[in-house]
Amino acid sequence: RLEAALAERGKQLKGARVLLLGLAYKKDVDDPRESPSFVLWEKLEAGGAHVTFHDPFIPQAPAMREHPQFTGRTSEALTPETLARCDAVLIATDHSQIDYAAVVRHAKLVIDTRNACGKLPPELTAGRVVRA
Repeated sequence: RLEAALAERGKQLKGARVLLLGLAYKKDVDDPRESPSFVLWEKLEAGGAHVTFHDPFIPQAPAMREHPQFTGRTSEALTPETLARCDAVLIATDHSQIDYAAVVRHAKLVIDTRNACGKLPPELTAGRVVRA
């Protein structure tokens, strides 16, 4: 879905700046073990994307046996500037404390795998949010 949505906007995955929103395996916890976010991260980087992440519960990617390449990478601040710099935001974990309306307002493209934007008004999400 991410690749197709980028292509519709004249971009490719290779070279795209993607913000992975959430590393935890489920909302509102600080445990990344067995989180699908790391698999997504690997696939995105294998496709040539430049990936950063934001997770309010995980300030730094811990050492993990299955994904050692991410150890020590730090969570980006979730600011309008950070969001505007990205070609896409991929919501992988739907933490309650994230302001999804602000994410959608400032991001060029949001891929929502958790229906985190489902209650936002259609006039805000139209053309910006892709459900996956």
